[in-house]
Amino acid sequence: MKETIFFSISALTVFAATFLILRKLIPVLKSHKIGQKIYDIGPRWHIGKEGTPIMGGVSFIIASAAVVAGFSVWFAVKGVFREFLPALFGFLLALANGAIGFIDDYTKLIKKQNQGVKAWQKLAMQTVAASAYVAAMAAFGLSSTALPLPFTEKTLELGIFYYPVAVFMIDGIVNAVNLTDGIDGLASSVTAVVALFFGIAGIAAVKSGGLSVLSGVCFGGCAGFLMYNFYPAKIFMGDTGSLFLGGMAIGMSFALGEPLIIVFAGIIYLIEVLSDILQVGYFKLTHGKRIFKMAPIHHHFEKCGWSEIKIVAVFSAVTALGCVLAWFAI
Repeated sequence: MKETIFFSISALTVFAATFLILRKLIPVLKSHKIGQKIYDIGPRWHIGKEGTPIMGGVSFIIASAAVVAGFSVWFAVKGVFREFLPALFGFLLALANGAIGFIDDYTKLIKKQNQGVKAWQKLAMQTVAASAYVAAMAAFGLSSTALPLPFTEKTLELGIFYYPVAVFMIDGIVNAVNLTDGIDGLASSVTAVVALFFGIAGIAAVKSGGLSVLSGVCFGGCAGFLMYNFYPAKIFMGDTGSLFLGGMAIGMSFALGEPLIIVFAGIIYLIEVLSDILQVGYFKLTHGKRIFKMAPIHHHFEKCGWSEIKIVAVFSAVTALGCVLAWFAI
């Protein structure tokens, strides 16, 4: 019962706070001309999006941080702070990635182009953040080197290899969510569905409330942001928001104690990143040929004539189906 209450309070509070922050933030960003630059190689109709305010992810990050801080105090006062640690560490992982995204977005603004820090620099910072998270979870005895295997009662003991595998998974999902943020409302819609799944899973598993708070703030932030990000978007979350949401998505799976479950719940994230890898690999192997009209795959469907609203609806529905599968996989 308390898990449901925690989820509801977190979601509603962050939803309202995000909505109100954006009402004030959008005019400020516009007045300072903090807008999106558009790739020349992208869909030609995206040129109309140029100038749309970016870094909107700051809104739900601030709102989420305030709620998580409040619950941290509550758990501490109740003498059960340790129970909140998996969720708190997951949030701090997301916060660190949001900070990396902020650096990237700020660099883009300074350079006045759509490319910020170099890819290797971003990955290096993400790896440091992921390593710190894995180390903290291990230091407090909140993780195991044995990975639960979906659809079975068995675990896979990785021993010392668990740590690089965990870091690889974290970096992979964080960047996959970043790739998913390519059209109006896509990343926030898909992640809202993922957060709702983890909220329900946390309630069913009675995860001491921490996961309920983490999933609640993620769901509320995505829902509040969608009020301004749904097509036609009045603001973009930028890497600030998408990397933060990536950290939240993988953080929730670790907090549930089922890291591999994100493979099913986050099926769209994986499809997006795999489409990009396949496109680049095939292009290089065939010296210029392509599998998709454009990658990541949401741009392929755009070039096939799908509207952004249709893509968001279909991808969200696929995510929901993936979450149903994830439910049976736990």
